[in-house]
Amino acid sequence: MKFASIDIGSNAVRLLFCNVYEKPNGETVFKKASLIRVPLRLGEDAFMLKRISDDKCDKMVKTMRAFKELIEVHEVLAFRACATSAMRESENGRELIERIKKEAGLEIEIVDGATEAEIIYSNHIEEMLNPKKAYLYIDVGGGSTELTVFDNNKIVASKSFNIGTIRILQNKVDKETWNQMQEWIKINTENHSPLMAIGSGGNINKLYNMTKKKEDRTISFRKLNELYGMLNSYNYEERIKLLDLNPDRADVIVPATEIFITVMKTADIERVLVPQIGMSDGIIHLLYENYKKQNKSQEKTKFWF
Repeated sequence: MKFASIDIGSNAVRLLFCNVYEKPNGETVFKKASLIRVPLRLGEDAFMLKRISDDKCDKMVKTMRAFKELIEVHEVLAFRACATSAMRESENGRELIERIKKEAGLEIEIVDGATEAEIIYSNHIEEMLNPKKAYLYIDVGGGSTELTVFDNNKIVASKSFNIGTIRILQNKVDKETWNQMQEWIKINTENHSPLMAIGSGGNINKLYNMTKKKEDRTISFRKLNELYGMLNSYNYEERIKLLDLNPDRADVIVPATEIFITVMKTADIERVLVPQIGMSDGIIHLLYENYKKQNKSQEKTKFWF
């Protein structure tokens, strides 16, 4: 079985193809087939101008046309496209959605922060966790940061904050918003310790790769601070040339590291687990679960009639 997901973020647009295998022992395996990432940076317009420019709208439509063609070629069982923070805040977001539907033949949902967090949670991250421990899930994007507290494999609290990498680069995050996030963290993690963090998003994945670790998939708070200092010691061009970072990663990785450090320091967390999953993976899980439900429903219908 193959499914596809489109994640329209504030920094980049991603198309993920994933094969799903059901083993005889009942285990379900999700294996990424391919990932296409286009750094459109819709947030640059959305957070500064409150609307997406004509140029970016044109590029978005072209990208969606290409994605639609690829989805048809891959012959997936189902696909879903979700747009987050940048499209939520753009005055012409709905207009662009209608244009994409008309010119590219793709239906796109603009999801709110709560739904975004639910989609990320659909990765069944709880299956990777120790049920006796508490965790703080941190998903950092270009426009927002989603925080979810887990304890005993259950969601205790979840909140989306308008603190993202593109917003920070544009000086669109004020001190009050930082304070609100830190206050929420203190209140909602107070009785859940010791805590471990779980990080998602392209930046934390890149930070993990920079550690060159092989023994486990974690980064210590101390190491994050070291990486933050190192990244800040280079300018944008040097991060590209000397650290081999992509141009669309070389700037956002610094504020992303700042967000992770702030959250972990506030919650008194020593390590962050980096399972390399995100919203596009969550969409795949939901598509598969929906597919299974539909099949079961059809089986029951056949049985009764």
